[in-house]
Amino acid sequence: MTALDETGTTSGPSARLLQLFEGHRLTPTQRRIAHSLVKHAAEAPFLSSVEVAELAGVSQPSVTRFAVALGYDGYPALRKQLRELGVGEAADHESHHDVVRNEHQQAVLAEIAHLRHLAELLADPAPIVRAARVLAASRPLPVLGLRAASAQARGFSYFAAKVHPDIRLLDEGGSMLADRLEQAVSAGASALLCFALPRYPRELMDALTVARDCGLTVLTVADSAFAPVAKLSDMMLPAAVGTGLVFDTACAPMVLGRVLLQAMCDEIPGAEARLEAIEQSATARQLFLD
Repeated sequence: MTALDETGTTSGPSARLLQLFEGHRLTPTQRRIAHSLVKHAAEAPFLSSVEVAELAGVSQPSVTRFAVALGYDGYPALRKQLRELGVGEAADHESHHDVVRNEHQQAVLAEIAHLRHLAELLADPAPIVRAARVLAASRPLPVLGLRAASAQARGFSYFAAKVHPDIRLLDEGGSMLADRLEQAVSAGASALLCFALPRYPRELMDALTVARDCGLTVLTVADSAFAPVAKLSDMMLPAAVGTGLVFDTACAPMVLGRVLLQAMCDEIPGAEARLEAIEQSATARQLFLD
């Protein structure tokens, strides 16, 4: 979790706290605790674990586990660190200024930073073009996304079906998932597009293993090039997720998926004609208000 000001640099007591939490994969309960500490930055260095638990609406042992997850022996060690950082004093000083940003603003600014980083990565279009060619040539094209990544897979599939003749959405786990992958291969599939976001389901790894065993070329959009799915992917397309709120935000992976689809449109024969036909049909049936 990274707090940014308008220039993209970290500042303020809330940012100091968020920097302390950055790089740690916290559970939703632990994020609630983190948010409570950020919200009460002025008092945070002086609160007991019981008081923090009451503010966050969690149990006292959860606060202890939170401190351990950050690498401390317990909550007292974390509180000592907060005092050494001078979080309370900084919060008191900045309470009289308008530069303090709340956690919601910080989460949005962090997402903006992720999108800027994605834009920098896309300065070299070659990886996207290569991926688009592989995906466009697969008939059918299975699109995999489980749990947190299911929304990304579903959104991509909805739009991809308008230009690709055979998109097969795989957004549910279970024993049938392997069957559907094998059926796609039997129907002629040569590639699989996977969306993988934390926390990574164990069954996702199982599905990718099946895909590789079936001979599919696996292209994965993930939050990091070093995600666990990397070892089972032929190509990784990274796009960071935001961790500043209780639940992850995935603006960058969504945008990357649309960019990939844009590149696929240039590789799919007849894509423009299919889009025109769909538009004419929608107009004739009066599907939309505008």
